[in-house]
Amino acid sequence: MSRFQQLAFTPLVKKHQEEHGSRRQYERMAELSPAGSTLGRDEQAFIALRDSFYMASVSETGWPYVQHRGGPKGFVRVIDPGVLGFADLRGNKQYISLGNFDHDDRVALFFMDYPNQTRLKILGRVKVHEQDSQATDLIESFRSADRSSVVERVILIRVEGFDWNCPQHITPRYTVEEFEEALAPLRERLATLETENAALRKKSSLPAGKPRT
Repeated sequence: MSRFQQLAFTPLVKKHQEEHGSRRQYERMAELSPAGSTLGRDEQAFIALRDSFYMASVSETGWPYVQHRGGPKGFVRVIDPGVLGFADLRGNKQYISLGNFDHDDRVALFFMDYPNQTRLKILGRVKVHEQDSQATDLIESFRSADRSSVVERVILIRVEGFDWNCPQHITPRYTVEEFEEALAPLRERLATLETENAALRKKSSLPAGKPRT
């Protein structure tokens, strides 16, 4: 059984799987799943291409809180196969996730690839580096070329388990960058056709003042 299933498939979860007929399927999948919690090459490559993710933490009142984090592709780094990290930039200063980490260091992450309808789920434990001995070096190493963004801290996440989701019900969505990449060949073709049409019009047009015969 994978580490993700060990953590997520509690007795009550398994009870519902039994009731709805999926328990045997997941038992078969467990036999084929990697037992460890370290990210493989596919997971690492997938994370490196993401420009956003969702992070859920747990509050002192027991309520889950989901936060969206975004940045340039690669802003979430795989430090090693068992540790992820990202720069925590200054935002609206609510610090809800940060307060939740003081209470409970567990997080759940969703990394989405909407065009390809793919989702990677990660369970992990957070370590915040803001005023400790490692903070200065970590913050500098995670600082991007955009100096207008203020890095307040670096958040490292030790992976406890991960799992891939099926593509069912993931609606394909595309960023502006992805649209530009898809439209580039069409725009090049359109520009070529316009150039060819202009040349044809010029070739077929009569000189000024010459009567038509």
